[in-house]
Amino acid sequence: MNNASSALKVAAGIFLTIALITIVVLLFVSAQEATKTAQNNFSDIQRELSQATFTVYDSTTVSGNQVLNALRKYSNKDQFGIQVITGKNATGAWYNNMVNLTTGSPTYGAITTGTATGTLAKASDEASNDYVNPSGNFESKIVYDGNNVVRGITFVQK
Repeated sequence: MNNASSALKVAAGIFLTIALITIVVLLFVSAQEATKTAQNNFSDIQRELSQATFTVYDSTTVSGNQVLNALRKYSNKDQFGIQVITGKNATGAWYNNMVNLTTGSPTYGAITTGTATGTLAKASDEASNDYVNPSGNFESKIVYDGNNVVRGITFVQK
């Protein structure tokens, strides 16, 4: 009888150990899923915040002053370009970098090897074709690359 009691105690101990291990594994798996979900949500929020500074330029009409401020603000941003088309320069000037604007191209929104010709000095010089009239109105548009990352802004004078 003593052996049977010992065997039952050992079996109960093994059963409880297996039950505890199962519970720990289930908690660990559910915690992993919660962590993955939280990381994805955090990534989404981070992406939205990083692109929130550009929403003012998302298919809106802005003043020439805002265009000049954008040129100053993003003049040193890597992998980013601004195109300004004025009434005197129908082809426009690129600032910082040139961006591929060929619609339907697989490289739409990518930084190109061309040289940006625009300078803030020309944009402020009334005698230049690149002059941005501070009181003028410009239609702005954000340029996204294939990964949905903001790569540029285009401004077209109305």
